Amino acid sequence: MHDLFWVALADSAAMIPFLLAIYCLVEFFERRFGKSLEGRLQKAPKAGVVIGAVFGCVPQCGFSVVASALYTRRLISTGTLLAVFLATSDEAIPVFLAQPDKGGLVMMLLITKLIIGIIGGYAVDLLPGSRRKPPIQIISLPMAESAERGCCQHHLSGKISKWQLLTHPLIHTLKVFVFIFATTLGLNYLISLVGEANLGNVLLRQSIFQPFLAALVGLIPNCAASVAIAEAFLKGGLGYGSTIAGLSCSAGLGLLVLFKENHDRVDTIRILFLLVTISTLAGMAIQLLTV
Repeated sequence: MHDLFWVALADSAAMIPFLLAIYCLVEFFERRFGKSLEGRLQKAPKAGVVIGAVFGCVPQCGFSVVASALYTRRLISTGTLLAVFLATSDEAIPVFLAQPDKGGLVMMLLITKLIIGIIGGYAVDLLPGSRRKPPIQIISLPMAESAERGCCQHHLSGKISKWQLLTHPLIHTLKVFVFIFATTLGLNYLISLVGEANLGNVLLRQSIFQPFLAALVGLIPNCAASVAIAEAFLKGGLGYGSTIAGLSCSAGLGLLVLFKENHDRVDTIRILFLLVTISTLAGMAIQLLTV
């Protein structure tokens, strides 16, 4: 166990410089475009699904938080919200980018999730009850504030210093480092117990049900879930289809905002059902095609 600890620590620590650089770029992108997302979606309602899916591809769950706040104010359609959720990869992209040889995988993953988000979003908007509803004129303060916050509920508006542009990426890098270390240590321990050859069987690698299980893990509203999915894939425990299913459900804090702000509980449950269903079906289809 002592050796496993140091191996996991060394592997995780090597990713810190890459993660910090990525999160500094993401922080700039969130602050530069986060506030403009609302206007873009409202000015082009028919293209809202595409715009939402594109913004959702940005690492971290800041845009899923914005989308949830807009949906609870009835400013975007159900399909647009789901397009953002399905395209969001939370922390998986930085984890993959921290591996120098995974650049091609990241591009393939982003394109796959973008396509799923666009197709899924437009398909949902064709369902009964999914049309855009009239805007609610009275907006409560918590809802308005939700659209002004980033992935960790930090404020995106107002003037900030150059030091503040580094503070949040640094804190976020350390948090993700802890998640990666814990996940890597757990997976390494699991491999040592069952053997690398049997890891796939433990995680149902050959089972058609694995994408569904991965999707349920992705529903956990914490970036640890997407980190765990990414690390399990890198360790060979998850297939590509299951990874897509899990990450398509990984909308992070956007799900928490939806639960908190959407007073129509039936509608919230319906959205979760659609999110899991689309993610699972897409993952199963990919898994069958890549066998």
